[in-house]
Amino acid sequence: MLRKDKEQVVTELAERLRSSQTLILADYRGLSVSELDEVRTKLLEHGARFHVVKNTLTKLAADEAGFETLKELLDGPTAIAFVGDGDMVSVAKTLSETARKTKVLELKGGILEGTPMDAGQVAELAKLPPADVLRGQVLGAIVGPLNEIVSLFAAPVQDFVGLLDARIEQLGDEAPAAEAEPAEAEAPAEEERAEEAEAEAPEEPEGAPEAAAEEAQEETTEDTSEETQEEK
Repeated sequence: MLRKDKEQVVTELAERLRSSQTLILADYRGLSVSELDEVRTKLLEHGARFHVVKNTLTKLAADEAGFETLKELLDGPTAIAFVGDGDMVSVAKTLSETARKTKVLELKGGILEGTPMDAGQVAELAKLPPADVLRGQVLGAIVGPLNEIVSLFAAPVQDFVGLLDARIEQLGDEAPAAEAEPAEAEAPAEEERAEEAEAEAPEEPEGAPEAAAEEAQEETTEDTSEETQEEK
């Protein structure tokens, strides 16, 4: 390979390293071409690209991209799964299953979001639920406490609304009673006015009717006597 070609490969590898914060390395020694193609196809479905690399050029690319820790894993035949925006869990599962089935592929380790991990940690990553399920679990863990907090704030508000409704209902019941009270108060007032009128009227002295009757009788007797004398 010409020097110019090597420089181009190093530049491309460095760019891939920068754009892929998660990498998984494996020793592919012993896999057939068809087996390698099968692994590449599966990883591509999960958003990762699987490339066989030369350690010397990859070390240069690691220096250029600032991935010093990656150089420790570059020993022996190496293939790198560049995860990028793919599903890192599914990529780890695919490589772990391939290693278990073929008894040839060997996990070396990798870098998870900039943090180095060994082969054992890659195997543990493969045991996690798929990314979609994992996101749902994380979201549930976040939303659950938030719902509890919201309910704590909402409870006093609901209590206040309940008390307000009860007070409105109470005022509605008191209104008809308040209207009935003036009507009831008017009746005693009329009775009091009638009693006052009776009290103000002059009282006739006792025996007044009998005296009037006697006077009327005397007048009648006198008139009769006068008529009798005139006839004589």
